[in-house]
Amino acid sequence: MITRRKFCSGSLVMGAGALTGCTGAPSSRPLDVTLARPDYKAIYNEYPGERFAIRGFDYRKANPVFLRQTVAYSGPERPGTVVVDTATRHLYFVEEVGKATRYGVGVGRDGFAWSGNARINMKRDWPDWIPPSEMVSRTPEIVAELQPTPRGLGVPGGPRSPLGARAMYLFGEGRDLGYRIHGTTEPETIGTNVSSGCIRMINQDIAHLYARVAIGTPVIVLA
Repeated sequence: MITRRKFCSGSLVMGAGALTGCTGAPSSRPLDVTLARPDYKAIYNEYPGERFAIRGFDYRKANPVFLRQTVAYSGPERPGTVVVDTATRHLYFVEEVGKATRYGVGVGRDGFAWSGNARINMKRDWPDWIPPSEMVSRTPEIVAELQPTPRGLGVPGGPRSPLGARAMYLFGEGRDLGYRIHGTTEPETIGTNVSSGCIRMINQDIAHLYARVAIGTPVIVLA
């Protein structure tokens, strides 16, 4: 099975810090204090109304610091901004001045970390995963697991796709950066440095965030 331990979903592999310092991302970290925790049994249960099942996630096995919660937020960003703190493995959606929803995320492993400013330029529900040619060249054994999709050989959107239930595509400097904020088939990896630069989330959390962000939403990835 293709897993995110081996591959970053559709990303172009870039060197460590490839965008660091070139886009003016702030260097300070937001300080947050928990204001409210939702009913985790309810929100991490099976997600309704989906083309494919988003299965329940046993939140009791996760570090609670990486479960969704509302926090008091000290960062300077405007409401509607997404901020990813790769050091703490948290993603913030700024709700209003002084308040944000915080989610746990998985981020780039050593050699694949990056920082900078981007925008969400595309959103996809149950997206196909198409590995770039460079990835196929490095790991030709994955070809046996690929099949035709409208965009080329890959893994069709669904429960096997490494992109999970949703994907938001990050653009910057006039191009697709090759990085995504997306779901995962491996929720146990949330809170770790495991990807090739993409930002992965529990499927229930990416579905929650996806419904609240628009095309053009600014994304700030802290170093």
